[in-house]
Amino acid sequence: MTRMTITNARIVTPEAVVAGTVEVAGGQFATVGNGSTRSRAAVDFEGDYLIPGLVELHTDNLERHFAPRPGVAWPGRHAMLAHDSQVAAAGFTTVFDAICVGDENEFRVTHMRTMTEAVRQASALNVFRAEHFLHMRCEVSCAAMMELFAPFRDDPRVRLVSLMDHTPGQRQFVDMGNYREFYRNRLGYTDAQLRDHMQERRLARAQHSSRNRRALLAALDGRDIVLASHDDGTRDHIDEAVREGITIAEFPTTFEAADTARRNGLTILMGAPNLVLGGSHSGNVSALDLAAAGLLDALSSDYVPTSMLQGIFIIRDTIRDMTLPRAVALATGNPARAAGLEDRGEIVCGKRADFVRVREVDGVAVVRGTWRAGHRIA
Repeated sequence: MTRMTITNARIVTPEAVVAGTVEVAGGQFATVGNGSTRSRAAVDFEGDYLIPGLVELHTDNLERHFAPRPGVAWPGRHAMLAHDSQVAAAGFTTVFDAICVGDENEFRVTHMRTMTEAVRQASALNVFRAEHFLHMRCEVSCAAMMELFAPFRDDPRVRLVSLMDHTPGQRQFVDMGNYREFYRNRLGYTDAQLRDHMQERRLARAQHSSRNRRALLAALDGRDIVLASHDDGTRDHIDEAVREGITIAEFPTTFEAADTARRNGLTILMGAPNLVLGGSHSGNVSALDLAAAGLLDALSSDYVPTSMLQGIFIIRDTIRDMTLPRAVALATGNPARAAGLEDRGEIVCGKRADFVRVREVDGVAVVRGTWRAGHRIA
């Protein structure tokens, strides 16, 4: 049985920061206590923080490795391993890779199965650093959404499904100016092409969204899959999600939606880039404002893996009475519980020994090592 002792660490437990020693045995935390040890076999953390491994519920980072430049499609397994190495180096030990099921972006449609097959192959070869699951982002306004989702209905790697609607004028893009700017840059459309595109998307929503939403929920009924509602903007959006058994409000766009989610017991998930940038790039509600109001439960790195760790320390340093254990829980224990992964996310005896060594250097949190189940992965 592999054993490891770490000493002279600032251990971030669920309740406090403890200057002490941690022992790992059999891939789990065996002891967590105050004080140090003089054992020559112990790893000296030199006063660095020891925090739980980060748990990512929604990252688009995999796509960036599949398409490192416009027009370039990188080989699947190589892209997957590059992504895995990057997230492990950023402190992640559990990752839900977000895969779009239906999108106007041709790349996402074309490479959806390539990406999921790369996850399967890398998992079968046991070459992952972090543990990877699939988060299927289902665009309900897409005519072929259910057809595209069908091959993944019984895939055991699928542990999270979100219901999304990126129709112009809806949810994330209530502000049409933001929609035009985002998609003009993303798709390279002229004004005329963009007008036609927007009209097509509105028609698609009218024709398909309600039907697809009902069909997807029926297909997932009775499955051990966590459901999220994406970009909720109104009280009605949250009320609908509650009726449907959804438990995560993913990236709510308004204070009203987040407040309604809190009142109904949903986990409120926001993007850490929102914290690092000081606000939403789409002009929606500030994650920091939600955190200050007690309306933030979990963080996601979304499209920048290093934003998660930086977001933790931004919240600690900005919000009055925010302790480091509470801030860390936003990226570890809280998302783990929201995903039904009760065996990780905390420095607690008996839980899986996923942890990260972190040092603050001139106001920046730096990962100095990542371990999963007691084995160093970065």
